[in-house]
Order: sequence, then C-alpha cells, then structure tokens
Amino acid sequence: MTVLALAEHRRGNIRPVSYETVTAGRGLADALDTELHLAVIGGEVSEFAEDLNRDGVDTIHAVAAGEEFNHDIYTQVIESLATDLDPRVVLMPNSVNGLDYAPAVASRLSLPLITDVVGFDAGDTMTAIREMYGSKVETTIEIDADRFCVTIRPNEWPAAEGAGDAEIEEPDVEVDESRVGSTVTGFEEVGGGDVDISDADVLVSVGRGIEEEENIELIEELADALGATLSSSRPIVDAGWLPKNRQVGQSGKVVTPDIYLAIGISGAVQHVAGMKGADTIVAINTDPNAPIFDLADYGIVDDLFEVVPELTAQFS
Repeated sequence: MTVLALAEHRRGNIRPVSYETVTAGRGLADALDTELHLAVIGGEVSEFAEDLNRDGVDTIHAVAAGEEFNHDIYTQVIESLATDLDPRVVLMPNSVNGLDYAPAVASRLSLPLITDVVGFDAGDTMTAIREMYGSKVETTIEIDADRFCVTIRPNEWPAAEGAGDAEIEEPDVEVDESRVGSTVTGFEEVGGGDVDISDADVLVSVGRGIEEEENIELIEELADALGATLSSSRPIVDAGWLPKNRQVGQSGKVVTPDIYLAIGISGAVQHVAGMKGADTIVAINTDPNAPIFDLADYGIVDDLFEVVPELTAQFS
C-alpha cells in the first residue's frame, strides 16, 4: 500500500498547492510507514514530473491524458492508478479542481472522504483536523477506516523543497472517451480582473481602517512606490471600492507573497486564512490588540494616515 497524492496544474504551470501536497503526503507516508506516490495528469507531464521531483517523493506517475483539468479524465485516471497501487490514502488539494473530482473518486473507490483538512495526528488512531465556523472552531475527526480519501486546505503545509530522486513512470492509462462529457475551450478571468494577486511577490493590502473610498489613493501611492500590487480585505470589496479579484481571504484568493503589508486590517480569521503563508508580514493598525499582530513579523501601532505617507516618501 502507498499514499497517492495528486498534483495540480493550470495553463502550463504547476499550482503551488502541489508542493504543499507533497509535504502533507510525505508526513502521512512516514506515519503509515509506506511510500509516497505522486500523480500528475495531462499537459506537459514530462516537464511537470521533473519539476515535481522534490525530496520525499518515491515515485511520480506522469499520465499523458488531456491538456487542462477535466473531471471525467481525472476520475478515470485516478481510479486506474488506485486499482494498481492500492493506496492507504488518496490525497488531493482542497481546490476548485480538487473538490470537483474528489467526491467522484471516493465514490468509485468506495472510500470515505474527509475534506478541507488542516492537519493530521497519527497516534494510536489516525485523526484529521478540520476548522469550522470561519476557522473559529477546530474539530478532530477519528478515521475509522484502513483506507480513505482526503483533501487538504492550501497554505497549511510548507511547500516541499530540495531536489528528489523519485522514479518517474509514464503509465499508459486508457481513457474511455465515451465517458468524457466536456472539454476546456478557454479561460476567462472572473470579473475581468486586470491582475492576479496570487502571483504577486509584494502585496499592499488595505482594510476597513482606510475609512473612505477616496483614501485608497493613499495606499495606491505606497504600492506604486514599492512596486507592489494592491489587494484588500473583504469589507473593501463589499463596499465596492475595489473589484473582487483584489480580495484576499477565504472567500477571495489565497496568496503567498514574499512580503504582505496589511494596512488598517484587523486580522479576522477569514482574512488570515488567505495570507498567512506570506514569507514576511508587516501590519499597520492603531489597535495594539488587533489579531493581525499575532501573525505579523513586524508591526506598527500608529495611525495609517501618518505612517503611510512617510513610507511612501522613503521608497519614492
């Protein structure tokens, strides 16, 4: 038996959650004293396999089937791999794509499915940790099964690093085209977004502390001075001051920039879930007890209307 983890790609690029899945999968494999097998399906699978060959992976299965994600293809391929490998765990990202095919895979394999997991505890009994009610409550689920399927929340495990020496296999998995009911014909950014904040190296994010829409210009000037991308918390989007594609958080986008500058953001759990993977977090808030300071590497307790112009002048 093995742990079978699934990688994810989009438009020619491996998605960051794939490397986090390797880390989570390695931890499970160690706990279960077994091997970690990683599968990548469709697209430039040979190139993807080389990129995914990170420390901790035992075998990579590069399956040339389709180009972009397709529910019917993924389901058939994973079912075929699972039949051959007999995995203890099928590990998938808790992403838009992952949540599309995970229930179908679990149903076809007749296995229980636990979604949106943020941690595991492999004691006498394997347990999965989930968060509920906007991450205000942590729950522990005892897995009373020898084999199971699970999806893991992005941004909860560090990305796997270091070159690996995994064996790369290219199995010829036969896909029944009569069971493929859809194809990807193109991509369209939701809301006509002009930027993808999830790709930004530096983000300057603004929250309700900005008070008025016209004050956002102050933050835009700082972002320009830093060569950064402007983002926001949900209240700014709900007010219509910035478009949806700029929102960071559980109901927005998960971001992992090198630097995240949070201005006038208190740090509600829904927002923190979307940015806590940033390498360096800097917070500016007048409230010294704001939850954002529990997460920040650097904090400034002061009026943003005093601090931001000074920062802008320093970097201009």
